[in-house]
Amino acid sequence: MNKIKFTAVTVAIAMVGGTAWLYRRADGKEAPSYKTAPIVRTSLKSTVTATGALQAVRTVQVGTQVSGQVAQLYVDFNDKVKKGQLLARIDPTLQQAAVEDAQAQLEKAQAQLTQAQDEYTRNKQLFDAKVITAIEFGTYQSNFSVDQAAVKSAQIALDRAKQNLGYTNIYSPIDGVVVARDVDVGQTVAASLSAPELFLLANDMSTMQILASVDESDIGQIKNGQSVEFTVQSYPNQTFTGTVEQVRLQSTTADNVVNYTAVIKVKNPDGKLLPGMTATVEFLTSSASNVLAVPNAALRLRPTPEMLAAVGMANGGRTAGDSTKRGAAPATAADSAARRARFAAAGGGRGGQGAAGGVRGNAWGGGAHSSSAFIWYTDSAGTLHAERVHLGLSDGQNTAIEGKGLSAGMQVITSVAAAGAPAAAPAASSPFQQQRRGRGF
Repeated sequence: MNKIKFTAVTVAIAMVGGTAWLYRRADGKEAPSYKTAPIVRTSLKSTVTATGALQAVRTVQVGTQVSGQVAQLYVDFNDKVKKGQLLARIDPTLQQAAVEDAQAQLEKAQAQLTQAQDEYTRNKQLFDAKVITAIEFGTYQSNFSVDQAAVKSAQIALDRAKQNLGYTNIYSPIDGVVVARDVDVGQTVAASLSAPELFLLANDMSTMQILASVDESDIGQIKNGQSVEFTVQSYPNQTFTGTVEQVRLQSTTADNVVNYTAVIKVKNPDGKLLPGMTATVEFLTSSASNVLAVPNAALRLRPTPEMLAAVGMANGGRTAGDSTKRGAAPATAADSAARRARFAAAGGGRGGQGAAGGVRGNAWGGGAHSSSAFIWYTDSAGTLHAERVHLGLSDGQNTAIEGKGLSAGMQVITSVAAAGAPAAAPAASSPFQQQRRGRGF
């Protein structure tokens, strides 16, 4: 009999417990689940990202001023050359013939000048003796002057022919490296309209430059002497450094987007960087070291009505920290409703770019564009708190914060979900928000 009574009591207790559990589930009174992240002490960088191409600081196109067939090539790709070094030779046959012809024309003009000079001297004596008239003497005098001019013209033609003969030898104008060779032996080049390019020389590969295209919305943050970090696809795990040398005033427009060119000076002592490589550039615009930072998701948190009610009833419409300091009395239901109304008017957890370069955050009581926000956390007793913090530099993922009672390792709430449901993923930043890359380290 006692055993039967014990069993009946056990069943009754189980039924009562099950009913209570069902009522709690139906009323949604189970505690929500929080996803948290620690406050960390770190350094942050804010950067502007752009792309550009590596190239030598100075390049020279070496061409030819005379036409002809390439007879010899003395250098090839990647060869180092010195100023004045012979690079190639054009077949000099035609130019040599032109020099010989010009020499013959000069000798002819000189012979005619000698004859004209003798006639002038002889007839000058006759004119002085009144044997010939002034008109007759004037003819000899004119012929002598014309032959003098003819000799000068022939001498100029000879000099030009010799110069063209010299142009058949192609010399290096600078010390550098042969980046490109565009001709082969036996190829005919024509210089009638413009000088054809034979070689492309780079003066010094140990120092290079990047021409980075920067959007007009970011160009105001780029200054001469600014530090730059960049990567290239050939060395994805290595970061190179450089310095902004110039921001060019000339703009370019492509697809209604205005861009400006920033010239970045780069050291290349080991020769890893090659002309034409695509560089992904990060301009360091600001930095902060040894600061407390939280994930941006913690500042974009949208608190639930239950969270607002819990904070309001516990602190009389103030934060938990304010309540402890001021000794405020518990709030009424009307106070909690007023607090929720003020929170909704202030932005209700909308995120975005803040006035201090960080995230607008939940802006509880601070306005949607405030440089301060609230972070949410639970203490060791499980009590929910909301603390106002001042926002600092953001690198796009984390934001520096300042506030009383903050310390590294403190767990802050980044997302919240109803009991039994997985925590919501952190809110993504707006696709219309200006994107900047940054890092914390």
